[in-house]
Amino acid sequence: MRLFMSALLVSLALVSPSIVSGQGPRGGTRTVALTSSEAAALKFMREEEKLARDVYLTLYQEWGAAIFYNISSAEQRHMDAILNLLVKYHLPDPASQQVGVFTDHSLQALYDQIIVDGSESLLAAMQVGVLIEQVDIEDLQEAIAGTAKTDLRQVYGNLLNGSQNHLAAFTAQVESLGGNP
Repeated sequence: MRLFMSALLVSLALVSPSIVSGQGPRGGTRTVALTSSEAAALKFMREEEKLARDVYLTLYQEWGAAIFYNISSAEQRHMDAILNLLVKYHLPDPASQQVGVFTDHSLQALYDQIIVDGSESLLAAMQVGVLIEQVDIEDLQEAIAGTAKTDLRQVYGNLLNGSQNHLAAFTAQVESLGGNP
């Protein structure tokens, strides 16, 4: 069995260099393929970051509060970081170019609902920001726990730090408006 697995790995390395790590034909390192769960998490995180960006852009248009514009710019950088990983691992980008349009049906439903919720009042909009960041933090922690790949863990960790900062900013806004985060 061990001999068969070794032969299979060598065959796969010749056919698909992204599957096996090690030296590439020109001396560079090869990219180790993602597991199906790592690939799914990466695609989901791309759209989840898009959800945050799209919600904040929409709520900025609704309320004109600078926090939404500023954090939407950070969310775009988060999206770009995830896109770089999708490109690195030769995965398709699930994110639509249209604001408010999502491939993942659960994210589409969430977007639709929180836009309605955030349109009720400025306080409700800030509470939506708190909710988005709380969910994002949980999902990033889960993604970090679900991989041993250094590059994924590093990007997810950076996004986690950003989301924690965003959560603190939205929480402060909610409290300044007399609400509970």
